Amino acid sequence: MKVIVTGANGFLGSWLTKRLLDEGHEVTALVRKSSDLSELESLKPNYVYGDITDLASLKAAFKDQEIVFHLAGAIAYKKSERALMEKVNVHGTQNVVDTCAQLQTPQLLHLSSVVAIGASFKKDVLTESSNYNIQDLDLGYFETKRKAEQIVMHAALENKIRAVCVNPSTIYGAGDAKKSSRKTQVKVAAGKFPFYTNGGVNVVAVEDVVEGILLATKKGKNGERYILSSENMMIKSLFQRIASFANVKAPQILMPNWGLHTLGTVGDTLTAMGMKGGFSRENAYTASMFHWFDSTKAQNDLGFKPSPSDQAIEKSVRWITEHGYLK
Repeated sequence: MKVIVTGANGFLGSWLTKRLLDEGHEVTALVRKSSDLSELESLKPNYVYGDITDLASLKAAFKDQEIVFHLAGAIAYKKSERALMEKVNVHGTQNVVDTCAQLQTPQLLHLSSVVAIGASFKKDVLTESSNYNIQDLDLGYFETKRKAEQIVMHAALENKIRAVCVNPSTIYGAGDAKKSSRKTQVKVAAGKFPFYTNGGVNVVAVEDVVEGILLATKKGKNGERYILSSENMMIKSLFQRIASFANVKAPQILMPNWGLHTLGTVGDTLTAMGMKGGFSRENAYTASMFHWFDSTKAQNDLGFKPSPSDQAIEKSVRWITEHGYLK
């Protein structure tokens, strides 16, 4: 089968590309000329240069493809990067949808996120049918991923395209430390981060997400979304597990919510002044909310079978250790 993967050079994209190649598909990776292709060097997919924000490049890249796996996106937690996320996550996804509709691509698999479903301050466990109730916070990554998913859903429900969305929770596994969003976890594994927060997270293995993506292309219903998640846990528990697998002392100091938001306000102020702000208001909200989810729908409809979260966390820490990130 001829398939193309946007965002193929990323953490999840490289895992998916490998799996598709192992299954014998003719895989094309849509990459920019400036993309770091180190994750794909040993895989050797076909390459085509393009950008989801460049409509013309998509028309050439998607021609004759049987499935478009749309994984490309921008992740950020600062107001200064909101415009980039609107351009990539929203307008880029609109370009992908429009191209699939024009070329009558048989299937689009859209990698959404649990952030498109929302989060909670009350330890609620969310499902695909939960109401998105944090729009008043106007968190850039959450809002742009939600709008992107809505673009895909509307096009599918109007029968312009055939598309399925999957919503992974926080993905762990070998190689995840390369992601910029994992700097804190690496510090925890090194025993150099003393704090934890009140929030909660759901951890799912990268191998399970790849399996869920493929199951969605085979069994997913047009215009539906499926949560791919495993175990819900407190961030304190996550940090304890990371530290345990790394044989270091776990963070012992609770950073209260007011402290997080104070740091976020200071960080946003510094960024607005043209200085390096680091932590932001959006980071503060993300770290203090509960990102807890239920994958029952994917389990029942797709046959999704998530493995224990500890296995994914252990593989992540082992990779961090073996590749010298703790030195």
